[in-house]
Amino acid sequence: MAVTRASELDKKNWVADPGRRRSMRVLLSVPINVKGKTASGEEFQEETRTLVVNAHGALISLKAPVTSGQELTLSDRTTQKTVKCKIVYLGAQQAGKMQMGIEFESPSGSFWPIDFPPEDWVVPEN
Repeated sequence: MAVTRASELDKKNWVADPGRRRSMRVLLSVPINVKGKTASGEEFQEETRTLVVNAHGALISLKAPVTSGQELTLSDRTTQKTVKCKIVYLGAQQAGKMQMGIEFESPSGSFWPIDFPPEDWVVPEN
């Protein structure tokens, strides 16, 4: 699957969630490498893909047994950009992988290969 830039996306389909989110969430599958330590302290490296991204982090899934608050290093396999992050949410396990929310050490709207809409952007009413 080719990565699509925001200028190519139909922004009419994006919906802001001003009640909970600091930045817009976008369904985007980006190939990534994740490095860190398991809950028992063993180093791991795992290839996976993002499920959802935003300027503050992403939703991903890993086979490695990890815990909330744990620090990870995430690398975009296409751009080779690397960012430090931590696990802020552990979700359901599906197909042997645990879904989790990760947060960048500092917001980085330029890490993902898309252009996020401005913070004051709203969906126009018809």
